[in-house]
Amino acid sequence: MKILDDLNPPQREAVEYLGGPLLVLAGAGSGKTRVLTYRIVYLISAAKVNPWNILAVTFTNKAAGEMKERVEKLMGYRSRNMWIGTFHSRCVRMLRKECEFLGYPSNFTIYDADDQLSLMKKTLKQMNVSHKQYPPKSILEKISGAKTILLTPQEYASHTKSYFEEMVAKIYKTYQESLKSCNAFDFDDLISKTVELFKENPKILKKYANRFKHVLVDEYQDTNYAQYVLLVQLASIHKNLCVVGDEDQSIYSWRGAEIRNILEFEQDFPDAKVIKLEQNYRSTKRILDAATSVVKNNINRKGKILWTENKRGGKIYLFHKKDEREEARSTIDLIQHEICQTGKLNLRDFCVLYRTNAQSRALEEAFRRADIPYTIVGGIKFYERKEIKDLLAYLKVVVNPADDVSMRRIVNVPPRGIGETTTKNFDTLMEDFGISLYEAMSRVDETSLPNSKKDKIKKFIKLLNGYRKLKKKVDAYELLSKIENDIGYLNILEKERTIEAESRIENVRELLASVKNFTVEADDPSVEAYIAEVTLLTDIDRWDEKKDVVTLMTAHNAKGLEFPVVFITGLEEGLFPHASSLYPPSELEEERRLFYVGLTRAKRKVYLSYADRRSRFSGRFQFPSRFIMEIPTNLLKSLD
Repeated sequence: MKILDDLNPPQREAVEYLGGPLLVLAGAGSGKTRVLTYRIVYLISAAKVNPWNILAVTFTNKAAGEMKERVEKLMGYRSRNMWIGTFHSRCVRMLRKECEFLGYPSNFTIYDADDQLSLMKKTLKQMNVSHKQYPPKSILEKISGAKTILLTPQEYASHTKSYFEEMVAKIYKTYQESLKSCNAFDFDDLISKTVELFKENPKILKKYANRFKHVLVDEYQDTNYAQYVLLVQLASIHKNLCVVGDEDQSIYSWRGAEIRNILEFEQDFPDAKVIKLEQNYRSTKRILDAATSVVKNNINRKGKILWTENKRGGKIYLFHKKDEREEARSTIDLIQHEICQTGKLNLRDFCVLYRTNAQSRALEEAFRRADIPYTIVGGIKFYERKEIKDLLAYLKVVVNPADDVSMRRIVNVPPRGIGETTTKNFDTLMEDFGISLYEAMSRVDETSLPNSKKDKIKKFIKLLNGYRKLKKKVDAYELLSKIENDIGYLNILEKERTIEAESRIENVRELLASVKNFTVEADDPSVEAYIAEVTLLTDIDRWDEKKDVVTLMTAHNAKGLEFPVVFITGLEEGLFPHASSLYPPSELEEERRLFYVGLTRAKRKVYLSYADRRSRFSGRFQFPSRFIMEIPTNLLKSLD
């Protein structure tokens, strides 16, 4: 195949290997996406594998979209029967077809973090459990942790070691029951319930394991235990599991990622082939030398020596300031200097990284004062804004009337005289008959509400029933446009005549535009498909790299991206590395990997900075990060 001439020898070996399990250790900037893409093309064109028999999974819609685009460019229409997508989107697709075997209707809703929190608060209230004693967010974190290691409520209960954990087990059980009564899965359920489906239904597992003769996985170092088990299940017949990853970029243990999955791949698959991709195509020699000098201090790594044919490049710039405000001003001065000096760089060529979201405040203030456009990845998420959640809740109820969380959200939006006091009248009906709020309101004549209230509720239910019928005839955009027009959401905002309302109007219009784009581009333009799509979006999926603005983000959000110039700010002990990660050694190693990820995002230049004092530490004197000390002095150039 002529396209294989584009590959270096290790890349080509990884593309052509067909002997069973394969681990590709892909260092930063070593062309892992190209390897995955070319391997897919090779399987179809040279090995004559039917596209239908290939499954490729990654972690973000952005990465999946890039992979699809590259494959289609090389293969054309022949690639369209492939399954390329995120772990969660692929599981949604399987669950839609098979969830009846778990006792769920196929029109289930996927609850995002906000929906989960609403349901948890309702669950605690139902159990007469104090929110102060058992904070909803903390309980959800415990439950999420249990699901990532595939512990059911019963199994979790058998492992409890304290009264607090015993209570968590009881709450977990009731929370799952509440989810099921709403015909809903939360984010973690999508993986754990698919594993459960396969475990309890061997015939269904056999169907999918037979179908997927080749399973390819991107960013394998980020998989958790549940995802690992899922992959083992899917590869159980043909054994053709190809995983690509880098243990030096494993930075998500806080959300369940298991670095052991990549470190012990050969133990899990004794006949596995291991190929290292060590040639970097992104960064200068000095940037790579600095990154390597830092990460080699970690013990838990397989070991790679990155090298490049790129230019040696300049030294790593280091500056320190009195406080975060001076640090932010200096960052802006340096960006402006770079643009003026080179005449070739644009604002979109710069990325400013930090360890915690709170650090963005000083940077934002400085960028606004300097009138320099910027974007924040991981700020207030678009789909978490009130106006967006209100309109999407209508779609969710139309698809799944059992979704009580969404139903309660829209019942009085816009105001229609059906407040919380009115909805409480349906609690008894719901409990006595085990029905949803939607069903209970449909039986409003069985309540003692005054006729004026009954009429308002009947009118609301009639409206929703009309949308449910319309859903079968139109796509997601047409339905949402109809809903917005009927309820007059934009008209209400326009009458407010406030700056906040103007911003919300823009958001609603952007939502409608995004739904329209979805229906034009998606294979399935249905309401169900759209809801699944937006629920599974990550922070980075909405980032537009073509927009000419400076990008601000946490180092965690930067993985997988690259920029000509990168600033890493806030490099002080207790901040980066974070105080909560200084012990045990495994957590400090993860902080070091996070710094390594930050360094290797840069193509040409890196600026590192720290401050003597920072307001979050009450103005106490701070010491420079140990990670700065781990970079050889001959690679650094002080700007002080």
